[in-house]
Amino acid sequence: MTDTPNTPAPAVDLDALLDQLTLDEQVSLLAGADFWRTVPIPRLNIPPLKVSDGPAGVRGGGPLVGGMKTAAYPVGIALGSTWNPALVREVGASLAREALDKGAGVLLAPTINVFRSSLNGRNFENYAEDPILTGTLATAYVHGLQDNGVAATPKHYAGNESEYQRNSISSNIPARAMRELYLRPFEMVVKAARPWAIMTAYNKLDGTFCSEHPWLLQTVLRGEWGFDGLVMSDWGGTHSAGPSVRAGLDLEMPGPARARSGLLEEAQHDPATAAAVKERAREVLRLIERTGTFATPRDVRDEAEKDTEYPDTRALIRRAGAEGMVLLKNTGILPLPAGKTIAVVGPNAAKAQVMGGGSAQMNAHRQVSPLDGLREAQGAGSISTAVGCDNDKFLPVPQVPVQIEYRAQDGGDVIAREEKGQAEVMWFSYPEGVNPMEFHGTLTLTVQAPQDAEYEFSLASAGLSRLTVDGQEVVDNWTAWTQGETYFGFGSDEVRGRRTLSAGAHQLRVEYATKPAGEGVLFAGFNAVRVGFRAEPDADSVSQAAALAAQADYAVVCIGTNGDWETEGVDRWGLDLPGRQNELVEAVLAANPNTIVLLQTGGPVTMPWLGGVPAVLQAWFPGQEAGHAIADVLYGRAEPGGRLPQTFPMSLKDDPTHPLNPDVQYPGEGGRVEYLEGLYTGYRHVDQSGLAPLFPFGFGLSYTTFDVSNPRLSAATIGAGESVTASVQVKNTGSRAGSTVVQLYVHDRVSRLDRPAKELKAYAKVQLAPGQIETVTLPLGMRDLAYYDDAAHAWIAEAGDFDVLIGQSSADLPHTLRLSLSTDWKEPTS
Repeated sequence: MTDTPNTPAPAVDLDALLDQLTLDEQVSLLAGADFWRTVPIPRLNIPPLKVSDGPAGVRGGGPLVGGMKTAAYPVGIALGSTWNPALVREVGASLAREALDKGAGVLLAPTINVFRSSLNGRNFENYAEDPILTGTLATAYVHGLQDNGVAATPKHYAGNESEYQRNSISSNIPARAMRELYLRPFEMVVKAARPWAIMTAYNKLDGTFCSEHPWLLQTVLRGEWGFDGLVMSDWGGTHSAGPSVRAGLDLEMPGPARARSGLLEEAQHDPATAAAVKERAREVLRLIERTGTFATPRDVRDEAEKDTEYPDTRALIRRAGAEGMVLLKNTGILPLPAGKTIAVVGPNAAKAQVMGGGSAQMNAHRQVSPLDGLREAQGAGSISTAVGCDNDKFLPVPQVPVQIEYRAQDGGDVIAREEKGQAEVMWFSYPEGVNPMEFHGTLTLTVQAPQDAEYEFSLASAGLSRLTVDGQEVVDNWTAWTQGETYFGFGSDEVRGRRTLSAGAHQLRVEYATKPAGEGVLFAGFNAVRVGFRAEPDADSVSQAAALAAQADYAVVCIGTNGDWETEGVDRWGLDLPGRQNELVEAVLAANPNTIVLLQTGGPVTMPWLGGVPAVLQAWFPGQEAGHAIADVLYGRAEPGGRLPQTFPMSLKDDPTHPLNPDVQYPGEGGRVEYLEGLYTGYRHVDQSGLAPLFPFGFGLSYTTFDVSNPRLSAATIGAGESVTASVQVKNTGSRAGSTVVQLYVHDRVSRLDRPAKELKAYAKVQLAPGQIETVTLPLGMRDLAYYDDAAHAWIAEAGDFDVLIGQSSADLPHTLRLSLSTDWKEPTS
């Protein structure tokens, strides 16, 4: 997949190199040089190592908005829906080429926190609610990256299952849930894929920040699991100098050093800290070596990076996007027949929702909307469209050139000028002479009002801002600026204003200033501003869309969310679709019974119209080729290959984090969040509570049908330390080629400790032609039968009987096999 295979470079004698470093130089290696690079030491030919955000693309070190274009891949939950480790490994290999093109030796990915609550703002970045599904997919992703010379950085270790107060909250997790759910994917990927780096979480774990948690970093990660790579903090997530070094955190990011600014002095006066500094510096050097950066330094600056779009990457993104789409309902209306007229309506019809928000966003090479994809597949003449309603959380950002003039904070002459391509700016670098801590910026742009009407304007900013339109102030986010939810919780909330405009061009001017020194920021020099602009929505837009749909043979209603709703730093709003989207579905369905709902979200939502619509396709955020992948599935050119990696509850009250204590259990209070549900999340919670979910974990329809039969075990009884395999025959009983996922769950019939009714332990995706039969074999070992005993500090499988349940979803398990373990098995962890 890559142009640069992972050819071993001549070995570097790290011990000798380390001995040549002064204490000052060792300390310098333990914090970044800037936002994306480690500190070089030219006298010893130690180059900088560049890292880049992932996991659904490689930004290459530029800003989160704008910046160099890059390939945008399906987000984590879309890849999780594929249940296909081989495909995820392909994605990892493709991302390695993208990273090397951008001079990066480390990709900050994959994100592998399991879903605890349906409201986690970063669920879209993660794979699944189940640790086994998450761990196997993450292992494949890491192999794909590292087999091609780029370090993976599984994150966020550990207990980062929500975004609420994530920089300070303590995740208080029972020991069994910690081991069996939240640490399990990290354990799997560390042992099976040997990642070269790990990123710690922002939050505390049982009162101690994860970035300086000796038990997490030394006892478990390095001691029990044998991790031999580098541990870095999340950006701005280091909180101490000596304590974090002694606890096992190798690298503070970003740089220059903030928490570790006094580390040299501390190391000079404390032998234990000095010894830890040397040990941590070794890990930085080891990562530089592993990525081949000693042999081939890659300190490539953003302006020199390749802006290349590979045809095979586009094809992979399109294929992976389609394979992750989950067909939730189909009464026979899909696949669509060719040659019919289609009304494509909804807020996501002409807008390509290809990614979530936060550090996972990037400037994609392409953003193909469902409307674009269907027009290319069917022909523009047979496709009509209407917006119907909006689903905006914030006003849209004008995609027009923006001129910026920089002055000192107290005014004076212009220091520098530059141009940006849109009206949202996140400063990660600055023109020469501009002090990131204290500057005044003037942004000017021109917007077009298509008609005489009232328009809305808005500002959100991580500094002080005000907006004038044609010389008149419309939005004041300066005199009463308050911290809100934008920009990872360090920006203001959106502040809006209105003004009636005549048709034509109008000039907008934004004054921006950094906040006074000492106020909370994500990291030193973090500044951002976002301008919003749109006409007031038409009150008749829903009925207009319904009228358009009535004239077509079929209607595809494109609804859901976008990266403003599904984003890092802020949890999800709830489960009901925002705005008038449910009303739009009902209106279109009343006008045209041949209505397909195309749903694009980063997690579950309620569907009050589900009983009436003939088809629902969950497309997630499938990357830059979104519209093409959607058209492929709707027309049957590709199989809807996805199966849900997350339970869709009927309502928020059925979410596992809401029944017991709505404050301390979620989102948290008093600086802590208590995981009171313990082991019972996702389908485990469904089983324990006797709930009927909207859609169960592992569910998804195909355009064909399958029969799973003839289940067998290779042995009915096994002893401690032995393994067994289960096998079934799968037959495609339909008339089309298609895929299904065979899922195996284990139920412990009698256990000393309480256990979930069933737990996923193995799965396999199978692709079959019509009439084809294939035998699927799934392995089971001791850990698959075991629970964690926190009193014994050990994994224990008790002698006795187990049910092996096999089927095609957590709610469709028609086959039960009996397996007996003849003697107890125990694996101590300490």
